[in-house]
Amino acid sequence: MKTMEDLGRAAKLASRKLAASSGVNRNLAIEEIAKALIDSETEIISENSKDIVKGKEKGLSEAMLDRLTITTESLRSMSSDALKVANLDDPVGEMIEMKTMPNGLQVGRKRVPLGVIGVIYESRPNVTVDISILCLKSGNSVILRGGSEAFYSNQVLAKVIRNVISKLDLPKDSVQIVQSADRSLVSEMLKLDQYIDLMVPRGGQDLVNMVGNESTMPSITGGIGVCHTYVDEQACLDMAVKIVRNAKVQRPSVCNALDTVLVHSSLAPDYLPRMAEILAVDGVELRCDTKALSLLGPREDIKLVPVNEEDWDTEHLSLVAGVKVVDSVDEAINHIENHGTGHSEAIITNNYSTADRFVREVDASAVMVNASTRFNDGGQLGLGAEVAISTNKMHARGPMGLKEITSYKWVVLGNGHIRK
Repeated sequence: MKTMEDLGRAAKLASRKLAASSGVNRNLAIEEIAKALIDSETEIISENSKDIVKGKEKGLSEAMLDRLTITTESLRSMSSDALKVANLDDPVGEMIEMKTMPNGLQVGRKRVPLGVIGVIYESRPNVTVDISILCLKSGNSVILRGGSEAFYSNQVLAKVIRNVISKLDLPKDSVQIVQSADRSLVSEMLKLDQYIDLMVPRGGQDLVNMVGNESTMPSITGGIGVCHTYVDEQACLDMAVKIVRNAKVQRPSVCNALDTVLVHSSLAPDYLPRMAEILAVDGVELRCDTKALSLLGPREDIKLVPVNEEDWDTEHLSLVAGVKVVDSVDEAINHIENHGTGHSEAIITNNYSTADRFVREVDASAVMVNASTRFNDGGQLGLGAEVAISTNKMHARGPMGLKEITSYKWVVLGNGHIRK
């Protein structure tokens, strides 16, 4: 196995060649990778099954196993998402804000790759494909370090991608993966600022904190999602039930899934029983404040639990949701300010002024009006895929697609100009 220093050096060299490659060649590579994923289905699912067996032996939660599993359907989704990225406009070389100064100088900015991106991630092997594709498209080389729980899955996916690249006119080391689950290598990777231009963690709070504390290169240290949906007093009940169910149940193990429902007190007597009955069908446990418990009452058909204060700050990643009754939009916004993580927040209301205030005052990477928090996703917002969802405010915020993993250089065109 190559040392981390070897990986870094190879990635830096590959990044220079990749940045100078044509968009046509990069797109061809992505299209071929999309085909290769389907053609390699048997091998990929076989390797993934090893991770599933080990995960069950280790007692991984259902949410973790859900993130980990590759199926025929999910593999086809990876392939489809890759083709969507290939069809996006090439960001490399785009001229931004070209203008002519009073002295005749032409000044603009040209979009360029960041260089080398390091990614440390947990559980979800589709990240291996998503990030590799985005980095290839944007002219960045990438070093991947997946979690030990998805070791075999990540290795085989990276092998498929690298095999395709090696057959085309692109540097094979544009995509590299750490071929060991040794945790000490993560610390080594975080010190490779000589080679890696940006570090991206995708995982839980412990991983994000470690990267933020230990990395010697710039890093994206947000992404934890404690997500809320506020059901306003002027919400449509049917819409509110549908949106909350989707936000909680459609994929509970991901960062943009709902964690807490805030319900206006005037609507709560009618809304809460309907919401609880629908969520009970899906097995959702509701951790309720005193007001919500009193309105729902003891019922054997619904999982009702008194909320603990720490529940408001918990990213559940499972079929658990907090429920709080509030007396105003002010109280809802204050709760989000105190307990939200700046990820995905939603309001359900037919009042334009209330919706506008919520959008202006709630500080999050994405704010939804009458829509599920599940839409805070690169594919859903037209980016094809995402490297991560950033809750930072510098350098990028929200889903990080192609443009978010590029930088720019100033280009100044003169005709013998000198400064006086």
